[in-house]
Amino acid sequence: MTKKFSVGDHVRWNSEAGHVHGTIAKIHTIDVEYKGHTHRCSPDDPQYEITSDTTDHVAMHKGEALTKI
Repeated sequence: MTKKFSVGDHVRWNSEAGHVHGTIAKIHTIDVEYKGHTHRCSPDDPQYEITSDTTDHVAMHKGEALTKI
């Protein structure tokens, strides 16, 4: 079962630099081009666009990569 989140939820995920915290800014439910790659999305398996708390970095992840904090 895929984890579901909402815009505004505060989440964390693991990156190359360690755990990162951020806030969900958008939820994508159809395929989207992001940073030169097509991210596959659907209403049942969305991708979450997240803004880091400490930098201006924006990341996109599936729900299974995120933990609500």
